Amino acid sequence: MHLNYYFLKQLSGALKSRLVGFKLAECFSQEKDELVLGFTNGQEDFYIKAMLTSGFSALAFPADFHRKRQNTVNLFPELIGQTITDVVQHKNERSFYFSFSEGFTLLFKMFGNRSNLVVFQDRQPVSRFHKKFPDDFLLNPWAMDREFQINPEDFPLSLKYLQKLVPTLGDLPLIWLQEKQFEELPGNEQQKLFSELLQLLEQPDYYIIELEGKIRLSLLPLGQEIAWYKDPVEAAQYFTVKFLSTQFFSTNFRTIKQQLEKRKHAAEQTLSQVEQKQRSLKTDTSFSQTADIIMANLSNIPPRATEVELYDFYQDLNRTIKLKSNETPQKTAERLYKKGKNQQIELKLLEEKALRKTEEIIHLEEQLEALAGITDVKGLKQFMKAHDFSTEAKTEQPESPFREFSSEGFKILVGKSAKNNDILTQKHTHKDDLWLHAKDVSGSHVVIKYQSGKTFPTSVIEKAAQLAAYYSKRKTDSLCPVIYTPKKFVRKPKGAAPGSVVVERENVLLVTPENPFERSF
Repeated sequence: MHLNYYFLKQLSGALKSRLVGFKLAECFSQEKDELVLGFTNGQEDFYIKAMLTSGFSALAFPADFHRKRQNTVNLFPELIGQTITDVVQHKNERSFYFSFSEGFTLLFKMFGNRSNLVVFQDRQPVSRFHKKFPDDFLLNPWAMDREFQINPEDFPLSLKYLQKLVPTLGDLPLIWLQEKQFEELPGNEQQKLFSELLQLLEQPDYYIIELEGKIRLSLLPLGQEIAWYKDPVEAAQYFTVKFLSTQFFSTNFRTIKQQLEKRKHAAEQTLSQVEQKQRSLKTDTSFSQTADIIMANLSNIPPRATEVELYDFYQDLNRTIKLKSNETPQKTAERLYKKGKNQQIELKLLEEKALRKTEEIIHLEEQLEALAGITDVKGLKQFMKAHDFSTEAKTEQPESPFREFSSEGFKILVGKSAKNNDILTQKHTHKDDLWLHAKDVSGSHVVIKYQSGKTFPTSVIEKAAQLAAYYSKRKTDSLCPVIYTPKKFVRKPKGAAPGSVVVERENVLLVTPENPFERSF
């Protein structure tokens, strides 16, 4: 009910008794959709903080307010130095106004997500806080009273019809009536209960309550009582702080939990894929064993054979082994020995990746467990600081045409598409930059920017190579060969397709396709 007519009537009355004779000393904004008004009578200061967002509008009354040195803007300069002569509440409306000296008026239009403050001079609109409501210049603060009438003969009636007759009631008074079994009462008893309600609303106490999971300001004893006040100004201040802190806690708690659960699910999926690949490699006959069988049966293999059945002394059975007609058995065995060596490297890398993902899952589970034990804003802020969950809105920066990473002071750029790869390699790369690409498949061009007098660290090259593998057609492979070379050995032939280049000299590095910058521990 903090924007309800009956509360605003009490609030504007309290402001009138406190502020008549005060001058407006300052008026500024330092947060989006927020306006601060500072009043003084020379001995005492009084602040009004108007929060007029699309999701929450309210008036708060901090005991003191320290203006920031930067990013603030002065507003309503025509009101500065003007003295309040009156505070007027509109009848049956969610608005009131301050009358100032020299013919100025400041209208507080507290219409939910359309709330606004409008300045008038000599009954003509001068300025408004929210420019997005141009129709507010059509308002007439001296003709905004509304009349509602309910007669004895209207009873008995339903709550729905009562709300239609007296729309200023709002939802909490209707809930109060519902709890009193209003609709089950005869007409005279309904009328008596309604009169009791109006008396409570006209001479209220102020309750901060929790009702249906929400923090509310109420003029009636409903829900779970959190705090109780006799002063509407103090009640409004406490409610606003409590509401915003509760909203901060619930919003950030939910967001952090979702992020942690999402990261845990992704890590579990990756671990499952790695374990499946490990089982596949371990159950398959190793390349080196097949090479041993070929070498032991060289005299039994016909020339140019495409397949041959040989005795497998490892498994004690005959096996059919496929061959290449244009390759000698010795050459086939040599190729298989090399594959066998890579297979062992792949198994080792998979074991390391499985260990990393297992540790990541444990780490995320510990964070989720710690988060579950947090019950207040202070604890949540400490958790967010410790685990680098920022509450600050990120400053909008011009979007980079490339994916950007940084490692040990070296900038790594990754192309986003075939055409984007051309732009990166042809226009944003120096001849001494290091250029990388997944071998023999399509994928992003990756560039490590050169730094004068410094060599590229092996660890940085490995991370860049992992990115090249990750942003390629071999993203799901357990291992991927990546070529790397100084940019001066990369050229684009005339008429070549977007992203296509010729590499004249290259080195090859075998890596696991992954984004090393996404590791959370």
